[in-house]
Amino acid sequence: MVDLVPGSFWRFPRFPSIWDDDEDWGLTVSSPSGLSISEDDKQVYIEAAVAGLDPKDIDVTFDKGVLWIKGEKKEEEEDKKKKYYRRSTQSYSYRVMVPGDLDQNVEPDVMSKNGVVKVAFTKKPKTQPKKLAVKAK
Repeated sequence: MVDLVPGSFWRFPRFPSIWDDDEDWGLTVSSPSGLSISEDDKQVYIEAAVAGLDPKDIDVTFDKGVLWIKGEKKEEEEDKKKKYYRRSTQSYSYRVMVPGDLDQNVEPDVMSKNGVVKVAFTKKPKTQPKKLAVKAK
């Protein structure tokens, strides 16, 4: 008998729950939400979209291999003559496990320009195998 609906159709993706025991359920390497990760031989680069935020409203934290970029902007506007009141909040939060063997002695470079926060981590230099001399006794 031929199945008209493939079995994979009935398997839905499992989303993390606040009840899960996994502590790293929110950590991803990449996300379609404005976060990108790239690397070259010397550095790992992470870029996060934070449109409309002033650099002073952005908080960047790196702890135990996890980078957390968050920011929030609040605005209130009131005009008593028109009986007008408006309040808006804009916030961003990105948490990502930084891949690669990073040099912990070098401070990451953090910049904000045109609504994008860019963080550059320096990788540890790759060690080359050392040839050992064999001595005769």
